[in-house]
Amino acid sequence: MTDAIQEAVEAFIIENFLFGDATQAIAGMDSLIENGIVDSTGVLELVAFIEDRYGIAVADADIVPANLDSVARITAFIASRSAALAAA
Repeated sequence: MTDAIQEAVEAFIIENFLFGDATQAIAGMDSLIENGIVDSTGVLELVAFIEDRYGIAVADADIVPANLDSVARITAFIASRSAALAAA
């Protein structure tokens, strides 16, 4: 499941922040903010993508680098929230 999430997140980032340029490698733990890929507005776009695609409500307290600053962190955040929704 996490592979599919990671692929969807990477595709979203390439399409929306790298303007389709898949030649820019995005390593799993690379900071999207520090590398200038995502800015504050981009974080909001990313949150909207997560909410729309996965049906996860992202609270203001969840919008922190620990959850949204790399592909690996975003994937882990979505996977943990999806598992919690499935268990509920």
